[in-house]
Amino acid sequence: MGVPDRSTVLGKALLVLQAFTAEDHGLTLAELVRRTGLPKTTVHRVVGDLLGARLLTQEDGAYHLGGRLFELGMLASLERTLMEVATPFLEDLYERTHETVHLGVREEGEVVYVAKVTGHRHGQSPTRIGGRMPVHSTAIGKALLAYADESVRAEVLGRPLTRLTARTLTAPGRLRQQLDAIVETGVAYEYEESAVGIVCAAAPILDAADRPVAAVSVAGPPTRFRPDAVAGAVKAAAAGIAATLARREEMRASATRP
Repeated sequence: MGVPDRSTVLGKALLVLQAFTAEDHGLTLAELVRRTGLPKTTVHRVVGDLLGARLLTQEDGAYHLGGRLFELGMLASLERTLMEVATPFLEDLYERTHETVHLGVREEGEVVYVAKVTGHRHGQSPTRIGGRMPVHSTAIGKALLAYADESVRAEVLGRPLTRLTARTLTAPGRLRQQLDAIVETGVAYEYEESAVGIVCAAAPILDAADRPVAAVSVAGPPTRFRPDAVAGAVKAAAAGIAATLARREEMRASATRP
């Protein structure tokens, strides 16, 4: 995620919005000033504008992200169409495996999770809807990176690979070998690389040109879950989502033809 330009009005507003994290239950004005590094008068003015636009709310002296942000997010065309198409397949995949199912997209060097289906016995997954993880540390990320353009691969492999656990793959050469194998098999695996106690299998959702649109995964604890046992189901779900997206695109194109 890029750093907002603090010299512009929009940049200041983004700094305030991005100051919130998933763990926050409300931030005071003083904390927003500390996190953004902006003058108190500037933060006060920006917060007032965001409150007026319902991008922030205020309760008990603390500020919270507003519901309007969720409404705007649901209007994003790619994510909305993807969610509409993918949801039945994700639910079917959960019913087949009874483990945590994810849908994610790549944004630069990170995976952004856009859907998560889980039950009462799910493992302690670090993921959340809207959350991010480095692409090299997750099965979804590796599935997306494997089918990305070589320039994208080179950019990710050329940067330091953050170690999240003792098993995170941080050697660029070994990661490239895994990516090549994923292209051959159509499935990516993670073995406690993003968090201890989580293993995962993922498959890419490809468009007509074999470019990755998103990826779907199933994750669970290694004490009861074998990722290789669900590889076929994960690939089938990804293929079903891809085929449905392709049909929708063809119908849309047909409707616009003279």
